[in-house]
Amino acid sequence: MIPWHLIGLSLVAEYVDSALGMGYGTILTPILLLLGYPPGQVVPTVLLAELGTGFLAAGWHHGLRNVNLRWGSPDLTVAGVLGAMSVLGAVAAVVTTVSLPAPAVKLYIAAMVTAMGIAILVRRAREWQFSWPRLLAIGAIAAFNKGISGGGYGPLVTGGQILSGVGAKSAVGITSLAEGLTCLVGVMAYLFLQPPESWTMAPPLVLGAILSVPLAALTVKWAPERGVALAVGAAVLGIGVLSLVRAVV
Repeated sequence: MIPWHLIGLSLVAEYVDSALGMGYGTILTPILLLLGYPPGQVVPTVLLAELGTGFLAAGWHHGLRNVNLRWGSPDLTVAGVLGAMSVLGAVAAVVTTVSLPAPAVKLYIAAMVTAMGIAILVRRAREWQFSWPRLLAIGAIAAFNKGISGGGYGPLVTGGQILSGVGAKSAVGITSLAEGLTCLVGVMAYLFLQPPESWTMAPPLVLGAILSVPLAALTVKWAPERGVALAVGAAVLGIGVLSLVRAVV
Protein backbone atom coordinates (compact mmCIF):
# COMPACT_ATOMS: atom_id res chain seq x y z
CA MET A 1 0.00 0.00 0.00
CA ILE A 2 1.42 3.41 -1.02
CA PRO A 3 1.73 5.75 2.00
CA TRP A 4 0.10 8.73 0.29
CA HIS A 5 -0.18 10.62 3.58
CA LEU A 6 3.61 10.61 4.00
CA ILE A 7 4.17 11.70 0.40
CA GLY A 8 1.61 14.51 0.76
CA LEU A 9 2.92 15.75 4.10
CA SER A 10 6.50 15.75 2.85
CA LEU A 11 5.51 17.56 -0.36
CA VAL A 12 3.78 20.38 1.51
CA ALA A 13 6.54 20.73 4.11
CA GLU A 14 9.30 20.80 1.49
CA TYR A 15 7.43 23.29 -0.67
CA VAL A 16 7.37 25.70 2.27
CA ASP A 17 11.03 24.95 3.05
CA SER A 18 12.34 25.36 -0.51
CA ALA A 19 10.26 28.50 -1.08
CA LEU A 20 11.09 30.23 2.23
CA GLY A 21 14.33 28.58 3.37
CA MET A 22 12.76 27.03 6.46
CA GLY A 23 9.99 24.79 7.74
CA TYR A 24 10.52 21.19 6.62
CA GLY A 25 11.52 19.67 9.93
CA THR A 26 9.54 22.25 11.90
CA ILE A 27 6.33 21.23 10.12
CA LEU A 28 6.90 17.53 9.46
CA THR A 29 8.62 16.17 12.59
CA PRO A 30 5.87 17.10 15.12
CA ILE A 31 3.16 15.76 12.78
CA LEU A 32 4.93 12.43 12.31
CA LEU A 33 5.42 12.10 16.06
CA LEU A 34 1.72 12.83 16.62
CA LEU A 35 0.90 10.09 14.09
CA GLY A 36 2.76 7.64 16.30
CA TYR A 37 6.06 7.20 14.47
CA PRO A 38 9.01 6.71 16.86
CA PRO A 39 11.50 9.61 17.20
CA GLY A 40 14.43 7.31 16.46
CA GLN A 41 12.93 6.66 13.04
CA VAL A 42 11.55 10.12 12.34
CA VAL A 43 14.63 12.28 12.98
CA PRO A 44 17.19 10.46 10.80
CA THR A 45 14.62 9.94 8.03
CA VAL A 46 13.74 13.65 8.00
CA LEU A 47 17.46 14.48 7.89
CA LEU A 48 17.89 12.10 4.95
CA ALA A 49 15.02 13.72 3.03
CA GLU A 50 16.41 17.19 3.75
CA LEU A 51 19.86 16.06 2.64
CA GLY A 52 18.74 15.21 -0.88
CA THR A 53 16.30 18.04 -1.33
CA GLY A 54 18.66 20.65 0.13
CA PHE A 55 21.16 20.10 -2.68
CA LEU A 56 18.39 19.63 -5.24
CA ALA A 57 16.66 22.86 -4.22
CA ALA A 58 19.97 24.73 -4.33
CA GLY A 59 20.50 23.43 -7.88
CA TRP A 60 17.03 24.53 -8.99
CA HIS A 61 17.40 27.96 -7.40
CA HIS A 62 20.76 28.34 -9.15
CA GLY A 63 19.36 27.16 -12.49
CA LEU A 64 16.49 29.66 -12.27
CA ARG A 65 18.93 32.42 -11.24
CA ASN A 66 17.38 32.98 -7.84
CA VAL A 67 20.92 32.58 -6.52
CA ASN A 68 24.40 32.39 -8.08
CA LEU A 69 26.26 29.34 -6.80
CA ARG A 70 29.02 29.30 -9.41
CA TRP A 71 32.54 28.65 -8.15
CA GLY A 72 33.98 31.85 -6.67
CA SER A 73 30.65 33.69 -6.49
CA PRO A 74 29.76 35.69 -3.36
CA ASP A 75 26.64 33.54 -2.82
CA LEU A 76 28.68 30.31 -2.84
CA THR A 77 31.17 31.87 -0.43
CA VAL A 78 28.35 32.75 1.97
CA ALA A 79 26.91 29.24 1.62
CA GLY A 80 30.33 27.68 2.27
CA VAL A 81 30.89 29.74 5.42
CA LEU A 82 27.40 29.03 6.77
CA GLY A 83 27.68 25.36 5.83
CA ALA A 84 31.03 25.00 7.59
CA MET A 85 29.70 26.63 10.75
CA SER A 86 26.57 24.49 10.62
CA VAL A 87 28.65 21.33 10.22
CA LEU A 88 30.54 22.29 13.36
CA GLY A 89 27.20 22.70 15.13
CA ALA A 90 26.03 19.28 13.93
CA VAL A 91 29.25 17.65 15.07
CA ALA A 92 28.97 19.38 18.44
CA ALA A 93 25.47 17.94 18.82
CA VAL A 94 26.87 14.44 18.41
CA VAL A 95 30.15 14.55 20.33
CA THR A 96 29.33 17.10 23.04
CA THR A 97 26.78 17.03 25.83
CA VAL A 98 25.61 20.51 26.71
CA SER A 99 24.07 20.63 30.17
CA LEU A 100 21.44 23.31 29.59
CA PRO A 101 17.82 22.92 30.66
CA ALA A 102 15.69 22.02 27.64
CA PRO A 103 12.95 24.61 28.47
CA ALA A 104 15.54 27.39 28.65
CA VAL A 105 17.02 26.40 25.30
CA LYS A 106 13.60 26.33 23.64
CA LEU A 107 12.67 29.71 25.12
CA TYR A 108 15.98 31.25 24.02
CA ILE A 109 15.61 30.06 20.43
CA ALA A 110 11.94 31.07 20.25
CA ALA A 111 12.66 34.58 21.53
CA MET A 112 15.54 35.07 19.07
CA VAL A 113 13.54 33.82 16.08
CA THR A 114 10.58 36.04 17.05
CA ALA A 115 12.81 39.11 17.36
CA MET A 116 14.37 38.40 13.96
CA GLY A 117 10.95 38.07 12.31
CA ILE A 118 9.86 41.41 13.77
CA ALA A 119 13.09 43.08 12.59
CA ILE A 120 12.63 41.79 9.02
CA LEU A 121 8.99 42.92 8.83
CA VAL A 122 9.56 46.33 10.42
CA ARG A 123 12.55 47.15 8.20
CA ARG A 124 11.69 45.10 5.10
CA ALA A 125 11.70 48.17 2.80
CA ARG A 126 15.24 49.08 3.77
CA GLU A 127 18.16 48.12 1.54
CA TRP A 128 20.51 46.32 3.90
CA GLN A 129 24.23 46.83 3.36
CA PHE A 130 26.12 43.54 3.30
CA SER A 131 27.96 42.85 6.55
CA TRP A 132 30.31 39.89 7.07
CA PRO A 133 30.50 40.45 10.87
CA ARG A 134 26.70 40.38 11.13
CA LEU A 135 26.50 37.29 8.91
CA LEU A 136 29.21 35.44 10.84
CA ALA A 137 27.48 36.27 14.12
CA ILE A 138 24.16 34.91 12.84
CA GLY A 139 25.90 31.81 11.47
CA ALA A 140 27.59 31.17 14.80
CA ILE A 141 24.31 31.55 16.70
CA ALA A 142 22.49 29.24 14.27
CA ALA A 143 25.25 26.62 14.55
CA PHE A 144 25.09 26.91 18.34
CA ASN A 145 21.33 26.41 18.28
CA LYS A 146 21.68 23.44 15.95
CA GLY A 147 24.28 21.94 18.24
CA ILE A 148 22.33 22.21 21.48
CA SER A 149 18.81 21.57 20.24
CA GLY A 150 18.75 20.49 16.59
CA GLY A 151 16.36 23.35 15.78
CA GLY A 152 16.17 27.03 14.98
CA TYR A 153 18.40 26.73 11.90
CA GLY A 154 16.36 27.71 8.85
CA PRO A 155 14.59 30.76 10.34
CA LEU A 156 17.83 32.13 11.79
CA VAL A 157 20.03 31.51 8.75
CA THR A 158 17.53 32.71 6.14
CA GLY A 159 16.35 35.68 8.19
CA GLY A 160 19.89 36.45 9.35
CA GLN A 161 21.15 36.66 5.78
CA ILE A 162 18.46 39.19 4.89
CA LEU A 163 19.40 41.27 7.94
CA SER A 164 23.05 40.97 6.85
CA GLY A 165 22.42 42.40 3.40
CA VAL A 166 21.90 39.24 1.33
CA GLY A 167 18.98 39.39 -1.12
CA ALA A 168 15.90 37.45 -0.04
CA LYS A 169 15.92 35.12 -3.06
CA SER A 170 19.64 34.43 -2.70
CA ALA A 171 19.16 33.79 1.03
CA VAL A 172 16.64 31.02 0.31
CA GLY A 173 18.96 29.26 -2.17
CA ILE A 174 22.00 29.66 0.06
CA THR A 175 20.14 28.18 3.04
CA SER A 176 19.13 25.14 0.96
CA LEU A 177 22.77 24.39 0.16
CA ALA A 178 24.06 25.07 3.67
CA GLU A 179 21.37 22.94 5.28
CA GLY A 180 22.08 20.13 2.83
CA LEU A 181 25.66 20.06 4.15
CA THR A 182 24.40 20.07 7.72
CA CYS A 183 22.01 17.19 7.10
CA LEU A 184 24.78 15.20 5.41
CA VAL A 185 26.80 15.32 8.63
CA GLY A 186 23.71 14.51 10.70
CA VAL A 187 22.84 11.45 8.59
CA MET A 188 26.45 10.21 8.73
CA ALA A 189 26.45 10.62 12.51
CA TYR A 190 23.29 8.53 12.81
CA LEU A 191 24.66 5.86 10.50
CA PHE A 192 27.80 5.49 12.60
CA LEU A 193 26.44 6.04 16.09
CA GLN A 194 22.71 5.26 16.19
CA PRO A 195 21.31 3.84 12.94
CA PRO A 196 17.49 3.67 12.88
CA GLU A 197 15.82 0.28 13.02
CA SER A 198 13.97 0.95 9.76
CA TRP A 199 14.24 3.28 6.76
CA THR A 200 10.74 2.42 5.47
CA MET A 201 9.62 6.04 5.82
CA ALA A 202 12.47 7.32 3.68
CA PRO A 203 11.18 6.56 0.13
CA PRO A 204 7.78 8.33 0.49
CA LEU A 205 9.28 11.29 2.34
CA VAL A 206 12.08 11.72 -0.20
CA LEU A 207 9.64 11.34 -3.12
CA GLY A 208 7.20 13.92 -1.75
CA ALA A 209 9.99 16.37 -1.02
CA ILE A 210 11.59 15.99 -4.46
CA LEU A 211 8.27 16.55 -6.24
CA SER A 212 7.79 19.93 -4.55
CA VAL A 213 11.22 21.42 -5.26
CA PRO A 214 10.72 22.66 -8.87
CA LEU A 215 7.42 24.40 -8.00
CA ALA A 216 8.97 26.03 -4.94
CA ALA A 217 11.96 27.30 -6.95
CA LEU A 218 9.63 28.68 -9.64
CA THR A 219 7.57 30.40 -6.93
CA VAL A 220 10.68 32.20 -5.68
CA LYS A 221 11.63 33.17 -9.26
CA TRP A 222 8.22 34.65 -10.06
CA ALA A 223 7.75 36.44 -6.72
CA PRO A 224 9.10 39.99 -6.30
CA GLU A 225 12.19 40.33 -4.10
CA ARG A 226 10.38 42.31 -1.42
CA GLY A 227 7.50 39.85 -1.55
CA VAL A 228 9.90 37.02 -0.73
CA ALA A 229 11.40 39.10 2.10
CA LEU A 230 7.89 39.77 3.46
CA ALA A 231 6.99 36.06 3.28
CA VAL A 232 10.24 35.09 5.01
CA GLY A 233 9.69 37.67 7.74
CA ALA A 234 6.12 36.51 8.32
CA ALA A 235 7.21 32.85 8.41
CA VAL A 236 10.05 33.58 10.82
CA LEU A 237 7.72 35.56 13.10
CA GLY A 238 5.06 32.85 12.96
CA ILE A 239 7.51 30.10 13.82
CA GLY A 240 8.96 32.22 16.61
CA VAL A 241 5.58 32.99 18.19
CA LEU A 242 4.48 29.36 17.93
CA SER A 243 7.76 28.28 19.53
CA LEU A 244 7.31 30.82 22.32
CA VAL A 245 3.83 29.49 23.06
CA ARG A 246 5.11 25.92 23.18
CA ALA A 247 8.07 26.92 25.35
CA VAL A 248 5.94 28.79 27.88
CA VAL A 249 2.88 26.52 28.02
